[in-house]
Amino acid sequence: MAAKLTHDERIAKMTFSSVYPHYQAKAEKKGRTKDELNEIITWLTGFDEVMIDDLLQANTTFAEMFEKASLNPNASLITGVVCGYRVEEITNPLTQKVRYLDKIVDELARGKAIEKIMR
Repeated sequence: MAAKLTHDERIAKMTFSSVYPHYQAKAEKKGRTKDELNEIITWLTGFDEVMIDDLLQANTTFAEMFEKASLNPNASLITGVVCGYRVEEITNPLTQKVRYLDKIVDELARGKAIEKIMR
């Protein structure tokens, strides 16, 4: 019997392409655009729109994605709670990066100004 994957392992193996449509739907449901979503992803990761599309087409895992990313130096200024976890207290570096992404998508969907999201 295979052992259950831990929360951090599940996040590492999850593909960006499986989550991105949910990010997009969440943003668009609140009147935000795909371009705005990609703008904040670019700010966090350093990936341009072409690279984001490449990551989506290649079914890249979050582990692979953040291995290639140039995380914005101000990412550590992202604080708050996502999915019951305080992002600034997450000890696993990859999980924290994914939760940073989740948090800025939440902020976008809540109507926060792009300039304030991109600290």
